[in-house]
Amino acid sequence: MVHCETIAARSTLHNWQIRPHQHHGLFQVLYLKAGNARIRIDEHERDMEAGQVVLVPQMCIHGFHFARNANGNVLTLAYPLVSRIGAGAGEALLALRKPCLHSLPQGEEGDDVRAHFAAIDREYRGKAAHRELLLEALLAGLLAWLARQITPPAAEPLYSGRGAQHFTGFCRMIEAEYARQHTVSWYASRLGITAAHLNALCRQASGQSALDLIHERLLLEAKRNLVYTAMPVSTVSYALGFADPAYFTRFFKQRIGLSPKAFRIQASGAFDASSTFGTEA
Repeated sequence: MVHCETIAARSTLHNWQIRPHQHHGLFQVLYLKAGNARIRIDEHERDMEAGQVVLVPQMCIHGFHFARNANGNVLTLAYPLVSRIGAGAGEALLALRKPCLHSLPQGEEGDDVRAHFAAIDREYRGKAAHRELLLEALLAGLLAWLARQITPPAAEPLYSGRGAQHFTGFCRMIEAEYARQHTVSWYASRLGITAAHLNALCRQASGQSALDLIHERLLLEAKRNLVYTAMPVSTVSYALGFADPAYFTRFFKQRIGLSPKAFRIQASGAFDASSTFGTEA
């Protein structure tokens, strides 16, 4: 349900490079305590500096190229554990659809978060009495802080009751059903609410409509298939529930500004020009 290791422990085995990969049912938190890194999330790359934390929800393709002086912690948590010990904070994190990068604040708050990572690492490796109890308490505190970073103040009431459960349930259903291209009403009926209510929850939590979130997930999978596989565009379109590849091309170009073929060429060129990642974690 939980795994904790240092960045150096894994990366030194693979020349400080972790090739792009993805996890199902696992939520990952990477804290860079020292050094720097180049991170790749889906088709995007950016730098990561000491004192930053990146949150990676399930199925996001991610890879890292660490500097040799990099150190910190990697926490991998099963979704049921996040839901059980995180309560409302866990629901907010499980609804996360994209990776997030945060810098630890200065002062006491940042010191507390750094101390949490250190204590979690110590307890995970130790065998003291009541280890599991203390480890879960430390993780709950960390999850609460992480949830604060991704929850806009105006959206806080959503994560305190049924609204949180409905939105999280919707996000989980999208993950399982996006390729079937169901209507918003289909999702709403299975949650036991109206389509209008579901749209209101989505706009409060994400600033997007329910249909926008469904389309966003379709586009994300389309990008992944175009960048990380050699499937023809027609095969990608059929795999995502489009009956007509021409319609898929129009759908993609309207939202991305490039045809699927042009996007694949552009993304492949950018990837080839960047640092090459090595072995999967």
